[in-house]
Amino acid sequence: MTGPSEIDTSRPHAARLYDYLLGGKDWFPVDRDAAEKVKKALPVAETGARANRDFMHRVTRHLAREHGVRQFLDIGTGIPTSPNLHQIAQETAPDCRVVYADHDPLVLEYADALMHSTPEGRTAYVQADVRRDSVLDSREVRETLDLGRPVALSLLALLHFVPDEHGPQEIVRSMLGRLAPGSFLVLSHATADFYDEDQLARVKQVFDEGGTPVQIRSKAEIEVFFDGLEMIEPGLTPTHRWRPDEPSVMSDAEAFIYAGVGRKP
Repeated sequence: MTGPSEIDTSRPHAARLYDYLLGGKDWFPVDRDAAEKVKKALPVAETGARANRDFMHRVTRHLAREHGVRQFLDIGTGIPTSPNLHQIAQETAPDCRVVYADHDPLVLEYADALMHSTPEGRTAYVQADVRRDSVLDSREVRETLDLGRPVALSLLALLHFVPDEHGPQEIVRSMLGRLAPGSFLVLSHATADFYDEDQLARVKQVFDEGGTPVQIRSKAEIEVFFDGLEMIEPGLTPTHRWRPDEPSVMSDAEAFIYAGVGRKP
């Protein structure tokens, strides 16, 4: 696994930028400046970030309540924003076990907030980079999750930061291959479908200049991640349309992130 490293405040980081868009406080001026550039190119950036967060709440609750999932592996966790995934899961089923993984050293500093488990359940945190590290082989995963039982693999707003040269489909396929039948892939991914190329190029430039390349994919390209899985209704859809608690007035363009859940047969 990736070892502790010094926090680089000279470049924006996706986790801190996301925290800024969600109204958090754990960012540096360089992250704020980059986020404002993203908002200038994509004025709905904050709306989309919040819709993605709301999707996480709904899908976690749904899997724990309706499908009996008791194990979650959340990769690309980001900076803790309450309620976190384990709080939603353990509120629904107190015996849920959750492992978080992220490679930003700032997230590591806040890991204690991710490990306040119920007595019946358990949570853990591992610092790891999905592009290079075998997260499933980490001590934290081995000691917290039983990979012989179903696990919900959560990859929320992560894979658009994994360009094709890093083999994102192969990474997902490899992890799913090691999970038990009945496991789930929970995925959300920024899409290119609702905006023109100029807007997307400006957003991409902000991240590229900050040293975090992005690849914003179409719906067809995102669907590939679910090959071989049984899609849960309503399939791959903008985040605000995935089993909303109440009718949404948000447009698909305001969400700009697709979300879906697939079950491993």
